[in-house]
Amino acid sequence: MPQRQYGTAVVDVDAEGFMTDPSRWTREIAAAIAREEGIAELTPAHWNVIEHMQKEFRETGQAPSIRRLSKGSVVSVKDLYALFPGGPARKAARIAGLKKPEGCV
Repeated sequence: MPQRQYGTAVVDVDAEGFMTDPSRWTREIAAAIAREEGIAELTPAHWNVIEHMQKEFRETGQAPSIRRLSKGSVVSVKDLYALFPGGPARKAARIAGLKKPEGCV
């Protein structure tokens, strides 16, 4: 299984770079993944989405899709695309240390 190093942490990832063990996730890892995704700094709005995704994952065992994310989140779909350009559910899930949401290509 491939591994990635984020700061001092080395974590297992799948072929697309999603962490395979969400329990290893830290805010420092999230910041490093965000930089890889082209997000220089995670703002409070980013953290709200990330925390919501993790809550959904704990409750359902799956990362939420863009539809579920926008319905239960604190931001609109438009804002999700502004915060996580080029695929908000996919990018947010990766930053949150979760597997790729079902339905994402």
